[in-house]
Amino acid sequence: MTVSVALFGAGGKMGCRITDQLKDYDRYDVRYVEPSDSGRERLAERGLSATPENEALDGADIVVLAVPDDLIGTVSEDVVPQMDSESMVVLLDPAAAYAGKLYEREDISYFITHPAHPSIVDANSSLSGDNPDWFGGQGREQQDVVCALHQGPKEDYDRGEAFARDIYAPVRRAHELTTEQMVVLEPALVEMVLGSCLYAIREAYEHAVDMGVPEQAAKDFLFGHFRVELGIVFGFTDFPFSDGAQEAIEQTKQDIFVSDWKETVFSEERLDEVTSEIA
Repeated sequence: MTVSVALFGAGGKMGCRITDQLKDYDRYDVRYVEPSDSGRERLAERGLSATPENEALDGADIVVLAVPDDLIGTVSEDVVPQMDSESMVVLLDPAAAYAGKLYEREDISYFITHPAHPSIVDANSSLSGDNPDWFGGQGREQQDVVCALHQGPKEDYDRGEAFARDIYAPVRRAHELTTEQMVVLEPALVEMVLGSCLYAIREAYEHAVDMGVPEQAAKDFLFGHFRVELGIVFGFTDFPFSDGAQEAIEQTKQDIFVSDWKETVFSEERLDEVTSEIA
């Protein structure tokens, strides 16, 4: 059975990734919606052409909104009223759904999926190779995905997960979450916390270089310790930090972090604020 897919933003950053994944699948009839000249040029480079919006939506089983987060609400108001009953909207980020920016219509489903990206602790990872697949979904590096059926009948979760596995292939595990749980992961865990900490590490690395440490030595030493310290902190290895290192870590955590940072970052109020700004 052929599944008709209307891919909005087909020539954009995420749209091109999905386009590259789906264009050779026989089971998908993909209609590529792309208003920008630059996006249409990227489609042309792939031997594809854009489809007018009304034609793309005619009989579409799945509508993918691969557009910027702050446009999701506006685009859904235009697109969703034109969709067939029992069809599905696929979103690539939970912010708009969590913030209540989606067009309300009870007879369609909203499904959210997001890649976890190739893991740096996977023993089979090739991220240090000559052509690393940093993002995933390029057919080379296996990754996991998270999925949430934001609205719709339970059986539509399976339909959405199957589609997610195709657009992010090759997929190892697909985790079924709620929309709220997805927001805890992104933006809270991986953008607000991980991103902030990584920028702090980058600043510390640059400061070490400013203090006279040769840049390549600092980089090699830091990136080597990423691997071993991830193994220790997350329990992938059976050896601990030395007593001296653990004492230094505990003291420095008090200098860097305020005591109640988790209650602040993961609070409902902060998540409401951040997702509203994103969407």
